[in-house]
Amino acid sequence: MIAVRELQQRRAALVKAMSSDSSTSVAVIPAAREVVRSNDTHFPFRQDSDFWYLTGIAEPDAVLVIQSGQSGQGGKSGEPPRSTLFVLPKDPTAEIWHGRRLGVEKAKAIAGVTQCFTLEELPEQLPALLDGFEHLYLAQQDNLWIEPQVKVAMAALRSGRRQGKRAPRTVNDLNPLVHEQRLIKSPAEIALMKQACMISAQGMSRAMNFVEPEQFEYQVAAELHHEFVMHGASGPAYGTICGSGENACILHYTENSSRMTAGDLLLIDAGAEYAGYAGDISRTFPVNGRFSPSQRKLYQVVLAAHEAALAELKPGATLPAAYRAAVRVLTEGMVKLGILRGEVDSLIQDMAFRPYFMHGLGHWLGLDVHDVGEYQQDGKPRPLQPGMVLTIEPGLYIPADADVPESYRGLGIRIEDDILITETGFENLTAMVPKSIEGIEALMARGKASARGAKPVEAN
Repeated sequence: MIAVRELQQRRAALVKAMSSDSSTSVAVIPAAREVVRSNDTHFPFRQDSDFWYLTGIAEPDAVLVIQSGQSGQGGKSGEPPRSTLFVLPKDPTAEIWHGRRLGVEKAKAIAGVTQCFTLEELPEQLPALLDGFEHLYLAQQDNLWIEPQVKVAMAALRSGRRQGKRAPRTVNDLNPLVHEQRLIKSPAEIALMKQACMISAQGMSRAMNFVEPEQFEYQVAAELHHEFVMHGASGPAYGTICGSGENACILHYTENSSRMTAGDLLLIDAGAEYAGYAGDISRTFPVNGRFSPSQRKLYQVVLAAHEAALAELKPGATLPAAYRAAVRVLTEGMVKLGILRGEVDSLIQDMAFRPYFMHGLGHWLGLDVHDVGEYQQDGKPRPLQPGMVLTIEPGLYIPADADVPESYRGLGIRIEDDILITETGFENLTAMVPKSIEGIEALMARGKASARGAKPVEAN
């Protein structure tokens, strides 16, 4: 997990970003709330990523207030930022029904904050915490449940001018500051992400060993989820995609309800969440363990595009440059297979590949599977830096009614790995899952030689 000292350093870095003009600033960051699933039951709780990043606290309904080192309340410039946490109070009756609460003392120790109160004390304490600061930072459009309480506190300060009280004069969006910090991962974060990726890889390998014709897609998803949890993950980091046959051409297919057929490919896009950090892997492989000739040809095009994109990755490179490298390989491959017709440069210029490769090459990865951080700086593609983690995931998706050679119709293929940018290049955090045709077929052959589990059961 993340050490208290690092949590404190994150908050200090945020204060520095808030107060870059030497003015005083205060930030209010709420935790996530529980979400009702139906009646009096809730979805499994998942903490707001920014709150988790700054506190390490996993409980709902908490609030963090971070102050810069100087305010109208007499703080001294250069002091470390004062952090105040509000958490649910200890309540024996509530804890019998809904589980243990941290309480004030334990929460204070976990987060390493200056002081901690119960949430019930927020209305009384918040005006004093905001008093005298020039700028207020809130994560705009996120966790709006805290805004009414902030407005009440601000109104109380404005009505107390005669008593020397002063409300912040500006309200600013906190998101860009926190998200810029989160983009570059610390060594501790990288260690957690490597674990998330390792668990994700173990799940994907288990799926390859498990798959057989006549199983259902949801059974494969169940194998993945079991493997994730058995290795310490909280579960999947996002909705698992197990798309066989034509389902693989639906980019975010999560029904996972079809029976798999011999001769079809299965596209899996899945990742484990470990200590809040996400893995994200895609592999495509034959349900019966052997690629057909047409499947091999199309798969090899996507694999070559994947390798071409990886070859571009290093500090100073950009994601669009890697995208262009992948697009050229995909276009050249589709011309050779008769899927596209024409001259490669003209086809690329006309974006003739887009009906078959309609998404981007990748995205940032971290506490969120589509993690935060800008992709451009000063209107230009952002150069890659050591500590960034991103996915590389080219694909080809040929609709069943496409005007292409019949043997390629209805095939969907995506290959995705999680990449850490290093000082000298990159590290593939999910390389342990085979993606060569030979490696996939060998792994599946070993799985098919072992004993199988229960027969498929129809879903209700």
